[in-house]
Amino acid sequence: MAQIEIRLPKMGESVTEATITNWLKNIGDSVAMDEPLVEVATDKVDNELPSEAAGTLIQILFEKDQVAQVGDVIAILSTDGSAAPAPAAPAPAAVSTPTETTNPVVANNAPAAVAPLTKGTDGRFYSPLVRTIALKENIGAAELAAIQGSGQDGRVTKKDILAYLETRGAAPAVAPAAATPQAAAPKAPASNGIQIKEPVVIPNSGDEIIEMDRMRKLIAEHMVMSVHVSPHVTSYVEADVTTIVKWRERMKNEFKKREGENLTFTPIFMEAVAKAIKDFPMINVSVSGTNIIKRKDINIGMAAALPSGNLIVPVIKNADRMNLVGLAKAVNELANNARNNKLKPEDIQGGTYTVTNVGTFGNVMGTPIINQPQVAILALGAIRKVPAVIETPEGDFIGIRHKMFLSHSYDHRVVDGALGGQFVRRVADYLEGFDPETTI
Repeated sequence: MAQIEIRLPKMGESVTEATITNWLKNIGDSVAMDEPLVEVATDKVDNELPSEAAGTLIQILFEKDQVAQVGDVIAILSTDGSAAPAPAAPAPAAVSTPTETTNPVVANNAPAAVAPLTKGTDGRFYSPLVRTIALKENIGAAELAAIQGSGQDGRVTKKDILAYLETRGAAPAVAPAAATPQAAAPKAPASNGIQIKEPVVIPNSGDEIIEMDRMRKLIAEHMVMSVHVSPHVTSYVEADVTTIVKWRERMKNEFKKREGENLTFTPIFMEAVAKAIKDFPMINVSVSGTNIIKRKDINIGMAAALPSGNLIVPVIKNADRMNLVGLAKAVNELANNARNNKLKPEDIQGGTYTVTNVGTFGNVMGTPIINQPQVAILALGAIRKVPAVIETPEGDFIGIRHKMFLSHSYDHRVVDGALGGQFVRRVADYLEGFDPETTI
């Protein structure tokens, strides 16, 4: 019987896993090429995955709400029309490559000597996600084996291990064992052993308890990780955008009539950011261990608010190669798709720098958190009419100008104050030097 393995595809540069939210086909159902097979959710987007082949679904290896790693086999199709179940396949994580337990970021936070294996000493299976959490939290194989699992066949789930961590300091799962090669490993410095725990909040009478949705939980984890990984510094610059405001006011109706789309300020800002990145390419980098990866492409992410209140970051690919019309169309298309939950996985992949518009909510400035694995992010403040000193050959005078603050947060491991400050100043220079005779 000819079989085809359906694997979880790569859905973003920093996406390593996805949660199975719904199977659209049942075992025995026929599946056509490119027909939606399963719904998955990542920390960036919810998406339907199409089938890579035509056939009959004969095996599902990950049930609803289970977490699969990129590259894991999630289902098996039979191409000869037979609906007979395939022989039992190994557990998905058992075929995972060793690199899953040697992630560079995790390995820098915990000794490799305590990394649990795919199966513990008790023969119980541990998913890649559980193994990663255990490695990060310095949980050895013996301690992991003592955690009570609520999953299928007593497996330890993410919920189980996180619940255990909340009480770990007060009641260890196992008593210290006799010296073993693992126990004899050098201890981490005392400063690394400090465990920072979230406060337990007791609701008062009448308080409403709202459970975070899945995306909010993932955003929270991503933000905490970013602050933990990157020492954040923020530089601020005020830019005079009077010329841009007047130009857009003059051009927006003509653009709307010709293109059928709105002309916003965003593409103008994106153009200035792309130009500044070309001037300062070391802003367009990522960090991997002690290596700096200098990106060739300039792919600018634009944080977009969803109707649910959550945020997502679609990406304008090769923004430096687009003119204002191209940028305006790209911005409008991505923003509309984000609002209507129609973003594709490739729409949120490959970002090298991010821009977020806090001015949309009336804020004049902000301290944005870096979107890992990038090293910088720019927040655009609200455009305001303010009195300002205007210098002319005939002398200085006070006038009304349109101004805004640019807030630039950057990773101080690789971006020093000089580079971070010069970059955001250059963005402001491009905005202030905008040509009022620009045609679009």
